[in-house]
Amino acid sequence: MTSRSFLPLVLAGAIAMGGVTLVAGPADAARPERTVPVRLLTINDLHGNLEPPSGSASRILDPKGPLVDTDGKLTGIVGGKYSIAGGAAYLATHLKQHTGRNTMVVAAGDLIGASPLISAAYHDEPTLDVLGQMGLKASSAGNHEFDEGYTELQRLMKGGCHPVDGCSPAGEWEGTDFDFLGANVLKERNDRYALPPYFVKSVNGVKVGFIGLVTATTPTIVSSSGIQGLKFTEEVAAANKVSRLLVRQGVKAQVVLVHEGDQVTPNQDPSACSVTPGNGSRIASGLDPQVDVVVSGHSHQAYVCKTTDPAGQPRYYTQGSSFGRVLTQIDFQVDKRTRDVVRSTVAAANHVVTRDVPEDRAVATSVALWKARSADIANKQVGRITAEIGITAAPSGELPLGNLIADSQLEATRTGGNAQIAFMNPGGVRMPLNYPGSPVGEGDGVVTYGEAFAVQPFNNLTQVITLTGAQLKTVLEQQFVGGPNNQAFTKILQPSSNFTYTYSRSAPWGSKVSAMKIDGVAVTDTQSIRVAVNNFLVGGGDAFAELKNGTDLWSGPLDIDAFVDYLGKHSPVAPPATNRITVVD
Repeated sequence: MTSRSFLPLVLAGAIAMGGVTLVAGPADAARPERTVPVRLLTINDLHGNLEPPSGSASRILDPKGPLVDTDGKLTGIVGGKYSIAGGAAYLATHLKQHTGRNTMVVAAGDLIGASPLISAAYHDEPTLDVLGQMGLKASSAGNHEFDEGYTELQRLMKGGCHPVDGCSPAGEWEGTDFDFLGANVLKERNDRYALPPYFVKSVNGVKVGFIGLVTATTPTIVSSSGIQGLKFTEEVAAANKVSRLLVRQGVKAQVVLVHEGDQVTPNQDPSACSVTPGNGSRIASGLDPQVDVVVSGHSHQAYVCKTTDPAGQPRYYTQGSSFGRVLTQIDFQVDKRTRDVVRSTVAAANHVVTRDVPEDRAVATSVALWKARSADIANKQVGRITAEIGITAAPSGELPLGNLIADSQLEATRTGGNAQIAFMNPGGVRMPLNYPGSPVGEGDGVVTYGEAFAVQPFNNLTQVITLTGAQLKTVLEQQFVGGPNNQAFTKILQPSSNFTYTYSRSAPWGSKVSAMKIDGVAVTDTQSIRVAVNNFLVGGGDAFAELKNGTDLWSGPLDIDAFVDYLGKHSPVAPPATNRITVVD
């Protein structure tokens, strides 16, 4: 691992935020001659997006952005101003524009995993290489850092070639220049830390400690096989334990990097605080008073908020959207005598990573090199579409693209697995298939392998299990909040076209689902049904615990192969209707 020291930088004492200027108050602001300025630049949920994201994944509300009715690519988007944002080379430029000699770049997880082919083809080594060039010093682990399992995450941090695919064209991987932190990730056999729990950096003789946390829900949202032998504990208690340890080591200026966050009211200024309180707010307000700042991730939202710690002190918590579209800047002063952050000096703002700046030459060169290495695979045409096939949910919760994937998986598993119906988890549908003239523009009707891979980049296996009709109803009940699995929010499984049912919004949990039919024939409680899902769901992912009780497991092709094959056989493919689920009040 490498480490760099930072030299002094005099920072401005006020930062403009959404028209409000935050200035250190005289009551408890330390004297400038006895404080050390620190600037944090933070990102989260990059997901290997080295190239500028396209379509709907590229835009973000930006008070300085273009009016949507004057930007052809954004025709049809209502209200506000938007910018087309993101791209590693632009992110690197924005980082440099906001960097001084007392600046540290840190992150809040999901930097890799669910990545486009340019990164995923080489197990995300390209993204980690570029992040090293950007000077990233520490990141919390995110759930997607475990997509290929704990052993693979260890390889990425420490170095070495992939055990199956070997070395990338760049040669043997040397490891990261930073650690993924996980204070709440323990080894089951001895309760020892599976990842470094914290990182400490000295700034002009004053130490700043960074505590890393990943969402405690990780076991329900990653494949269980990759995290066997690990346990993910409650976030606040885990962080507070490390916080006390840091204090004993004389580290009183503390920042928590947590891969968990809140949802927001749509179409808000990225520096506004419009969160709906959830796990992110719970963690931010519950952490030990010694923690000064909380940087969050996971929910892919942009916000700058203040909460109150258990001692009644104000505490900022922030998040910077996703895919490299937002850079969060946090400034504060550390008192050299007390070695603690002067809370009244903390100020934070989100900056949109616009593309109206020059690309960073070194990073752009690296991205171009990795793109060239994956080009033959990425540019191969696999099919055509007649219109955009999107990921905006219908009132029933169905996604057009989710339904299409379910159809592809049913077709791929009928022979061999004897599948009768199929389901796709909505969280596994990452990007739309764009088409000319769609509200997000970009696309030509041709679907390349790279575009198909961006839709579902997890390389999950299609699998088939046997469920009774009663078990199938339980699975569908587990889509909704409530019940024994503590589903955090409703997650509607995307059904294949030959399966229909009804659910009630108002009925209590356990009685929501009715009228299940396969090919128009009613499902009975006792009949046996062959159900195709991916291996993530078979392992109980997304809190669908009943799927773990399926029998007669059969494994088929990778999900991406099933999808690509379906696109080729049925080209040109039209967007499927979202009428497989009926909703009643």
